[in-house]
Amino acid sequence: MHNKNNNKTHTYIQGLRPFSSSIPKTLKKHLRKGGYNYSNIVDNWTKMVSKEISDACYPLTVKMGKKMKDGILVLNVIHGKELDVEYKKNEIIDKINSFFGYSCIKQVNLKVVSNKIIKRNKVLPKIKDFNQIDEKIKKVENNQLKNSLSNFLKAFNERNS
Repeated sequence: MHNKNNNKTHTYIQGLRPFSSSIPKTLKKHLRKGGYNYSNIVDNWTKMVSKEISDACYPLTVKMGKKMKDGILVLNVIHGKELDVEYKKNEIIDKINSFFGYSCIKQVNLKVVSNKIIKRNKVLPKIKDFNQIDEKIKKVENNQLKNSLSNFLKAFNERNS
């Protein structure tokens, strides 16, 4: 055993340190605030709740209580779907809590947003002569890269036609 006596008295087995000392301070702040829970909810939103619910709303923020329990989930709800989501609040809470295995969310608040139509601007120019590109792809020796490039070219052609 190795003792350190510099204002903080920690007992370490030489060479071993607690896992918490290896985590950066900024990451510790996010873990304490429940950032892990929020990212998990966002990543698995469609899996947690039904397709019907996930089409009507999406998570905006999660405000966690003490000890990472009894948090408040704020959902952005598309205008016109508020009533459907309001009736399914308890179902959403149950599904999220069963996903985590403990009482992670206690309350769901709704925030109504208008359904915005996003227009995609075509950033990529139109290519008129695909034969030149196809010939260059055929010269590539790496098969995996060659397949990826040809799939990309095929998808690009479909999108821009």
